[in-house]
Amino acid sequence: MARFGATSRLLAGKARNTWRALTSMGTALVLLVLLALAAIPGALLPQRSLNAAKVDEYLALHPILGPWLNRVEAFDVFSSFWFTAIYVLLCVSLIGCLTPRTLEHLRTMRAKPVAAPRNLGRLPKHAGAELAGDAEALGAELAERLRGWRRTIRSDGGVVEVSAEKGYLREFGNLVFHFALLGLLAAVAVGRLFGYEGNVMVIADGGPGFCSASPAAFDSFRAGTTVDGTRLHPMCIRVNDFTANYLASGLATSFTAHIDYQSGEDLAANHWRPYVLEVNHPLRVDGVRAYLQGHGYAPTFTVIFPDGQTRSQTNQWRPDNPLTLLSSGAARIDPPAGVYPDATERRKHQIGIQGLFAPTEQLDNRLLSSAFPALNDPAVAIDVYRGDTGLDTGRPQGLFTLDSRLIHQGRLTKVARSNLKPGEEIRLDDGTRVRFDGALQFINIQVSHDPADLWVLVFAMTMMAGLVVSLAVRRRRIWIRITPTEQTGTVNVELGGLARTDNSGWGDEFERLSTRLFGKET
Repeated sequence: MARFGATSRLLAGKARNTWRALTSMGTALVLLVLLALAAIPGALLPQRSLNAAKVDEYLALHPILGPWLNRVEAFDVFSSFWFTAIYVLLCVSLIGCLTPRTLEHLRTMRAKPVAAPRNLGRLPKHAGAELAGDAEALGAELAERLRGWRRTIRSDGGVVEVSAEKGYLREFGNLVFHFALLGLLAAVAVGRLFGYEGNVMVIADGGPGFCSASPAAFDSFRAGTTVDGTRLHPMCIRVNDFTANYLASGLATSFTAHIDYQSGEDLAANHWRPYVLEVNHPLRVDGVRAYLQGHGYAPTFTVIFPDGQTRSQTNQWRPDNPLTLLSSGAARIDPPAGVYPDATERRKHQIGIQGLFAPTEQLDNRLLSSAFPALNDPAVAIDVYRGDTGLDTGRPQGLFTLDSRLIHQGRLTKVARSNLKPGEEIRLDDGTRVRFDGALQFINIQVSHDPADLWVLVFAMTMMAGLVVSLAVRRRRIWIRITPTEQTGTVNVELGGLARTDNSGWGDEFERLSTRLFGKET
């Protein structure tokens, strides 16, 4: 039993010491630095929640390093066990160190200023004067002059002491800063748990638009931990037109999209509301924000099959050069019903198109590039494939490239290559023609929902306010001792001062205070 009691006391002591170490301000600062360092891989490496294709590409390019990074969740940094552990420990540390500091501050606020030291002359700042008057009356008068100071008057054996202190707002501002930091961490965590973010490319000038009721409507989608995608806020957007202004160098100066949107009761009434969507001017509807992120081009191809039936397709192509908007992409076109006798034959005659698009054509021999990002002289350089494009397999494919596995397996064969301008076409050996009809513009829209975004702003502003207060306010203490002299009607007044924090400027402040109390330079 004695051994059990000793073991219990030992474990209790270790637990107490561990808790004290965890809840110290030094530990909180270390954890805050660790949190910042832990976020660096999330900025340098592709994240699976944002772009799974980029992660797969990184793993393919780095067959040795990639799997090790994957094991330590470097591609899922902000949901990894180690990032979550640092985050939780930081919150616990802040709560543990702020709670006793708050209680101590409340006790200090309620307590009276401390009594004067025995020898005021030993303080860094000291002054004295002999004044006429009664000690009690003069003490009350001098205390009245200390406006803005917390003060108290003590009397013992005819000696009157005035104790005063100011600068309590410094500790209050410090506490506000740290509690706001804790609130900011909590708000960010709530956003990660209950928020979502999706990106979608929407074709302008009469394109079909999109509705955000399902993750399937987005090209990429990042869901919060508790978001299953079944309760997204329904909102529909269609893009009427898009305008981009450029400098002569090709640098964009402004993007403007005129859109119509529906949300809430407008969906049932089929009522569209106009809005001008610009960079840094998102559409805000019922807690959901739609941002204009970028733009590009969507070439249109028409395939005329041997019997005269046609199929057209307009696909968004990825801008590879942000300055000239030279883009790459692909299209997959399935023959109409009845062109070929059965599904097997039809599958052998699917058309795949892959290549480059230039909004303003620039040729180096036959090599296509773009001279300017505006749609001045569009052209494409394409490879045309025939065979099984994988449309019937149900397997997901990249939007901007054909399935390389089907090409390597010989199920998709290249049959033509050419540079085309709008209206020009390629004729294949079986009579099928592939025509380039021009291009439309598309915009990239990011739809975000964060239930705590307002609180993030509130806590961030509160942090700044608390920091400013804690840096601007300084703790000061002064004591006044009034002692009657042997000469009737006069008293000896001593003034001592102490700067509890920042000492800069305290000398000038003490001199001004002495002048105000004594009515003359001392």
